[in-house]
Amino acid sequence: MLDELVAAGVGETRSAVVRQAVRRLAEAVRRAEIGASIASSYHAVPQSAEDDELALANAIAMTDAEPW
Repeated sequence: MLDELVAAGVGETRSAVVRQAVRRLAEAVRRAEIGASIASSYHAVPQSAEDDELALANAIAMTDAEPW
């Protein structure tokens, strides 16, 4: 399989393909951990109605500021 990936141009060597795969796996794990941390924080301190109002006001202000 590694030889097929090298032939397909994924990496110059089998080692390069494996290194790239390990880097991508590490990045996916890191992103999953960050996502879980963000979700956990929202569960610990849910958004309030005031937060929603502020977010909507900011969205409206940013849209109004666009030169369209």
